[in-house]
Amino acid sequence: MKKLDISLFIAIVVISLFGVLMVYSSSSVWAEYKFDDPFKYLKSQGLFLIAGVILMYFVSKVNFEVYYKHANKIFGIGFVLLILVLFLGTERNGSKSWFGIGSFGVQPSEFMKLAMVIFTSKYLYNNKRDINNIKKGVIPILLTTLLIFGLIMLQPDFGTGVILVVGVIALLFIGGVDLKFFLKVFLVGIAGIIGLIMAAPYRLKRILSFLNPWSDPLGSGFQIIQSLYAIGPGGLFGFGLGGSRQKHFYLPEPQTDFIFSIISEEFGFLGVLIVSSLFLIIIYKSIKIALKCQNLFGKYLVFGITFMLGFQALLNLSVVIGLIPVTGVTLPFLSYGGSSLLITLISMGIILNVSRHV
Repeated sequence: MKKLDISLFIAIVVISLFGVLMVYSSSSVWAEYKFDDPFKYLKSQGLFLIAGVILMYFVSKVNFEVYYKHANKIFGIGFVLLILVLFLGTERNGSKSWFGIGSFGVQPSEFMKLAMVIFTSKYLYNNKRDINNIKKGVIPILLTTLLIFGLIMLQPDFGTGVILVVGVIALLFIGGVDLKFFLKVFLVGIAGIIGLIMAAPYRLKRILSFLNPWSDPLGSGFQIIQSLYAIGPGGLFGFGLGGSRQKHFYLPEPQTDFIFSIISEEFGFLGVLIVSSLFLIIIYKSIKIALKCQNLFGKYLVFGITFMLGFQALLNLSVVIGLIPVTGVTLPFLSYGGSSLLITLISMGIILNVSRHV
């Protein structure tokens, strides 16, 4: 094996370290008020970062073909965890998505995103001859994806479910499925999203608040308005590290979904540029690795991980600047959340291993 892609490794470590710094900056006021410890979230995220980087390094040494052999087992574990969390999970903010372990929480849906990429990559590799046969090649994996989406929606976690479904569809596209099929899937998907919105009143409120957040500034439009108040004054260089005003109980739990707002406020356009550049480097280098990979399973694996990562980041940034309704999706590498950070770094470890073979 060759050496791993060092520039990709450095970009991952830098953005992750910056994420921990911003978790502390954005959460210190809230943590001191709630736990009497301004370092509460920093300590937790720091531990997960150390564990994640160590795991990423070891995973980068494990031949990626191992995941092909154990894809069904990995998928099975994820499936069982998604069922168990509905009965044994801890409810947070109206969503039963976590297993509570002391002060930590483990989110099975994060593991399932990676498991689904591995499973779909193996499926596409094994069925490359039948991939243009909709009934034989495409319908089975789509039904499996919809089953997983249904389990995630029972929590409910709409944002994670959408990322998983879109990631699988992207892999099918890369696998060579006819474009006309995707048009049909798109139309069905739009109808399904409309149905899900109508079935849950809170989702309809989010849509209405997105169209005009000032119609309910203290209710459904509160988060978007406060996010824009954080981004707007940042200017070119921002107010400096720790200088955010919106983290003083204006923007709810700014260390999670809206951490990018605090980055914009404290580091201005320069901070936005740096974070965006790091994401672009990671995505560009990963796609380059996928294109060079001669192993078809490895190619699908890297594309799937990269697309889910890029789509999740784009979804979060679009919410923060008010382009789309609030989805509850975190920003990879940066937002507070141990499960998300661990799985993201493990996923990057897989890509780094593929880079050793190209």
